[in-house]
Amino acid sequence: MKRILLMVLVAATFASCQQKKTENASALTSDTALNQPAAQSSVPATDAPVIVFEKTSYDFGKIARGEKVYYSYKFTNTGKSPLIITNAEATCGCTIPEIPKEPIKPGAQGEIKVVFDSTSKMGLQDKVVTITSNAAEPMTQVHLTGEVTE
Repeated sequence: MKRILLMVLVAATFASCQQKKTENASALTSDTALNQPAAQSSVPATDAPVIVFEKTSYDFGKIARGEKVYYSYKFTNTGKSPLIITNAEATCGCTIPEIPKEPIKPGAQGEIKVVFDSTSKMGLQDKVVTITSNAAEPMTQVHLTGEVTE
């Protein structure tokens, strides 16, 4: 009898926690929607910006440890509204992306500059840069690959 009572009490506790999480998530979502800048408001899918890269992967070949690799991922906004890139994040601190500060108009081109510092790296490398934007596909990835030798 005690076990059954204990199980009911535990189940009730979990159920109330789940309800609070749902309420908090709803409140955060509505607060976030109210505080979003107008540039990131939802655009109908047919009018959304579309980011198309010339190359999504760059192989820098073999380099000596300590060398830096510089590359620019060129892209075009093939959508019908301005493309705003809000963030670019690399898989580690050795790779630093730089995003355009201005919106990219429909039909216009832009670039994301990336610097890879091989000082503390050895062997095969595959650095991923995740780009966040207001495009129809809000997250896009590009790769920087190669080998660091002694």
